[in-house]
Amino acid sequence: MFVSLMMPAIIRRGLIFVLVSAIAAAQTAEQKTARYLDSIRRKPPILLAFLHEMPKGGDLHNHLAGATYAEDLLDFAATDNLCVERTTSRLLSAPCDSCEKNTPKPTVRCAYEDQALYNQIIDAWSMRNWRPGHESGHDHFFATFDKFGPASHNHVAESISTVINRAAREHVQYIEFLHTADGGDAPQHGMRLGWDSNFAKLREKLLAGGLKEITAATRRTLSQDEARARAQLKCGTVQAEPGCNVTVRYLYQVLRGLPQAAVFAQIVLGFELASSDARFVGLNLVMPEDSYVPIHDFSEHMAMLDYLHGVYPKVHISLHAGEIAIGLVKPEDLAFHIRASVERGHAERIGHGVDIMLEKDPAGLMKEMAARNVLVEINLTSNDQILGVSGDEHPLPVYMKYGVPVAISTDDEGVARSDMTHEYLRAVEGYRLPYTELKRMTRQSLEHSFLPGQSLWAETRGAFRPVEACALDVAGKPSRACSEFLAANERAREQWKLEGEFAKFEKKF
Repeated sequence: MFVSLMMPAIIRRGLIFVLVSAIAAAQTAEQKTARYLDSIRRKPPILLAFLHEMPKGGDLHNHLAGATYAEDLLDFAATDNLCVERTTSRLLSAPCDSCEKNTPKPTVRCAYEDQALYNQIIDAWSMRNWRPGHESGHDHFFATFDKFGPASHNHVAESISTVINRAAREHVQYIEFLHTADGGDAPQHGMRLGWDSNFAKLREKLLAGGLKEITAATRRTLSQDEARARAQLKCGTVQAEPGCNVTVRYLYQVLRGLPQAAVFAQIVLGFELASSDARFVGLNLVMPEDSYVPIHDFSEHMAMLDYLHGVYPKVHISLHAGEIAIGLVKPEDLAFHIRASVERGHAERIGHGVDIMLEKDPAGLMKEMAARNVLVEINLTSNDQILGVSGDEHPLPVYMKYGVPVAISTDDEGVARSDMTHEYLRAVEGYRLPYTELKRMTRQSLEHSFLPGQSLWAETRGAFRPVEACALDVAGKPSRACSEFLAANERAREQWKLEGEFAKFEKKF
């Protein structure tokens, strides 16, 4: 002690420098990255740049129509020579009025020369400039789809290419698009044949009466749309756009606000598609959970899923549940949707899950979800805009406390005027999540994807531990055994790609 006190200051400083350098060298790349994130938490521009570059794995809750920005939809509408109702901004078919001021039904092209009309349309088709007033965020959000709907119907390819290109630029590598890919044929077919509460008989009637043909036609249509999207992105050429590297799969999107005959026909189509086409990895039920039909028919919808899960046990199911809040519905309707979706609807993932604390025995339910490994798709921006739930009122920290796996997703990024980077930004700023937790969420997004094959991870509940075949190889050059394992398992290959991206990212810090 005496010697160290008498030691010249310059030597002491040198020893301190060596010690600090040794500690820094001993830190892993992940630890250095975590320290860097902590150092920029109160520097929003730098934090945003960090999160933009961070690998983000998969987006498991992305509605294709709602992911398309209003500016693109307006271009689609102009290409189709559609008209716009000036008072509501709802798209209408031709003939259109002229571009003169105050005509009730101008062609949508008029917006290119009328900035006031252009701004009105963009605001009406998205949450841009929405302010609380005579219209709630909930009502404005969901009303957008009826207004711009005709613009999206004939431009699926353009939507796919635009959205995956944006995703690639912010380091999202995998997307499961929610997509009603049949264009409404299945519900029309179901309505023609009528309702029968005998599910087995009705399923056979639907399949024999034309649903198999609708399945085949839907697959052909998707093939055409994907081919056009890849052509637009110049995939396979030296000018290939970033989106070419994004892996895309689809969840067939059932419109649960329709009559029971239509809903059942769509659910059967979803199971059929997921059983016959590898691009469809599952199905989901959509439309506002608080609307009359989804509330009134909720138990019947769960019964449909329960029966059809028995017929198609290998098909994956993700369900919107808990996208409701006090005041939107009766208190009784807040008490069981998530539990029923897991236990009767066989949901492997839950979208939103915002009202979990109003469910009967919420702690018990979250313990059950953790035990079943049911992931919650967290959509922070839309939860705020639609339900007014954010910050401390949002259950994200509670899910994490109970060990329920969670992953960040975008929901309807075009309508919400958001993207995956800003969803992560909300998570970091709102809950001070450490880098390790962000990395866990990102890994969970691919762990809970519906891609086929085994996982790269043998353990995920604590630390992520790789399978034996790849135990010494993660983020490095795979051994022969690991290469064989990856070749046989698509999900593991996507996870391996993510680990490589994390390794490159963390070297920067």
